[in-house]
Amino acid sequence: MHLEKLAPWRDFCEAVRQARPDPAAIRLIKAAGLSIDLSTQRHSADFEVNAQALLKVAGFERARAHLFDGHPVNASEQRAALHTALRGSQAPEAVAQTVSSSLARMGEFVEQTNAANRYQNIVHLGIGGSDWGPRMVWQALRGIGTRRELRFAANIDAHAITNALEGLDAKDTLLVIASKSFTTIESITNAQFALDWMKRGGVLDPLAHTVALTANPQAAQAFGVAPERTFAFWDWVGGRYSVWSSIGLTIALGLGWQTFMAMLASARAMDEHFLTAPPETNAPIQMALSSVANSSVLGFHSEVICPYDARLTDFVPWLQQLQMESLGKGVTQNGEPLGVNVSPATWGMPGTDSQHTFFQWLHQGQEGAPVDFIACLEPDHPSANHHRQLFTNCLAQRAALWQGKSKKQAFDALVAKGMSQEQADALANHCVHPGLRPSTLIVLPRLDAHRLGALLALYEHKVFTAAVLWGINPFDQWGVEFGKTLARQLITNASDLSEFDASTQFWMSTLNEQLR
Repeated sequence: MHLEKLAPWRDFCEAVRQARPDPAAIRLIKAAGLSIDLSTQRHSADFEVNAQALLKVAGFERARAHLFDGHPVNASEQRAALHTALRGSQAPEAVAQTVSSSLARMGEFVEQTNAANRYQNIVHLGIGGSDWGPRMVWQALRGIGTRRELRFAANIDAHAITNALEGLDAKDTLLVIASKSFTTIESITNAQFALDWMKRGGVLDPLAHTVALTANPQAAQAFGVAPERTFAFWDWVGGRYSVWSSIGLTIALGLGWQTFMAMLASARAMDEHFLTAPPETNAPIQMALSSVANSSVLGFHSEVICPYDARLTDFVPWLQQLQMESLGKGVTQNGEPLGVNVSPATWGMPGTDSQHTFFQWLHQGQEGAPVDFIACLEPDHPSANHHRQLFTNCLAQRAALWQGKSKKQAFDALVAKGMSQEQADALANHCVHPGLRPSTLIVLPRLDAHRLGALLALYEHKVFTAAVLWGINPFDQWGVEFGKTLARQLITNASDLSEFDASTQFWMSTLNEQLR
């Protein structure tokens, strides 16, 4: 499907260019306990009509149905993408039974571990989707019902694993090896290091203090992890969607089984909204349409994520992986080159730190970027003054991006401060804000498992919808594999570097000399 050749696409583009939000109106969607305010995104009646036509020509309803019913929506690998089944949303019966059995095993393990009061510390060893999900949830919810200390090590840099193990009692520590293939070099190398650390710490059988979370149980058992401590998931669970699977065992051990189940339930509520709400009031669909309009029509090349809650620091890289691994494609599902700009880069950091880091570029840079602001109405601390300032800053930055400031407004403001007209005229251009820069505001009543699960599922479905509109496969990641292959070549065949460029050969030779 070449979008640029379709009449509905051209009509949609024109509607986007002509659309202007009404500053006197609020465009608010309620979904699974979240409030999604799209008031400063391009929108109009004509926009909505043409968006519906675009969804139809893209085959959205059929694609959405296939996502939930287990069709191989990951066409390049001939796999389903049934992460929604992990939270009990309209799964095929056989899959639902398998998921139910897996949850029962996980729940039993958590219950037994708690009853025996075992393991004060959990060290989670994964990378990518096997790491960012549980790491992000722990960072967001660790103040709510924390049972154990959780540490994470992902990077192959030994500083990561040594920092994760520092100060822990090996005899009171459980290692969690999280790897879909159970061959991931970072996770396995860190696991071997941690097992040696446990032996030095007096643990006679470190593998008895180890669990495996994997889609390759045979490899885990060959590594030495017993079947009863191996918790499977399946090849139809992409890594960046795996927090709902056995990868979530770490969350359940650290934050409690009920916390993990509450996340599943709230994600299921967002699934239901995505399946049943009309397109014009369907939050993931409308967010995806805004993203497509911003990047493919208005020419923005990135999207900025600014959670105004310090606990959501790791939400940014979690979402970065979800969006950029899913949408970072150059060809359509049919392998044809894309004819429009897709897949904006995703980046950001929490407010108000971000205001003192890159908001100057957002406000006055030549291009700027759409921003997703995320905020909580109710904090989990007693300082009303802090929270009022935090939330107010969020609203003010969003308003400034949209309203902008003309040269006349800047001039008048400078004169009102006592500056001469000549001075004000010289400075006014430096104070102009272009404005009309779009954003979305997502408000959670408070940050807990019930809202966090819905927030994650909201973005999962937004990404899927954008992929359908662009005609790309959001579930494969062939770009990641090439670099892995070359890394294995460099490690296993370091004496023959003839296939590599001169710079790579030079630095591999330098490294080998250094480590000799």
